[in-house]
Amino acid sequence: MTPLSLADRLNALLRRLPEAGVWCLGLIPLAWLIWQVLQGGPGVDPVRGIEHFLGKTGLWLLIACLVIPPLRLLTGINALRHRRAIGLLAFLYIVLHLTAWIWLEMGLYWSQALKDLWKRPYLFFGITAFLLLLPLAATSGRAAIRRLGPRWKQLHLLIWPAAGLAVLHYLWQMKIISREGWIWLTLFLALLVSRLISAGLRRKKLRCDSPRAGKPATDSPHGQAKLP
Repeated sequence: MTPLSLADRLNALLRRLPEAGVWCLGLIPLAWLIWQVLQGGPGVDPVRGIEHFLGKTGLWLLIACLVIPPLRLLTGINALRHRRAIGLLAFLYIVLHLTAWIWLEMGLYWSQALKDLWKRPYLFFGITAFLLLLPLAATSGRAAIRRLGPRWKQLHLLIWPAAGLAVLHYLWQMKIISREGWIWLTLFLALLVSRLISAGLRRKKLRCDSPRAGKPATDSPHGQAKLP
């Protein structure tokens, strides 16, 4: 009997991990943030600290959704069954990030929020990313997958522009882009290139595997069509 590889061991653990377990792990950062708030707030500016923590956690989880397919191809580690839960966790943190801005920073004054949008254009990128994620969260259930059929996969490609806009939102709010910001940008671009290459290879394989249009297969030199 050959020993199990690291990928096999991780896959066995991932198969045994229930969706509720993914949610429990994903809510640990939120629990830590609540504890920090009860202790006096994260950082010198608690409101800004809460906003940034929620936004960055949501962005990490969003990027994690994009990492799962290439991770399976490169290492054999298969976490696809948990991608839905991770995506919904990312959406939850992004909703909380937006709520913190509207409630804690703007005080629920919508006119002030609109003025803030005008002063800080990078907010448009964040709000647009949130709007793109809304239909993905709404159609994440099995019933929606069955109802939409092949269109479901096309709809969920919106995660790519949403993640790209979220990264731009994060970078633009910096006066000087930090090393962490460049890491976010490099990681997203690498994942995007990987996705485009993978999609191109799949299309090429489909073209090669499909029979030539208008030319039926034959089993005789006289061109008689081969019976199935």
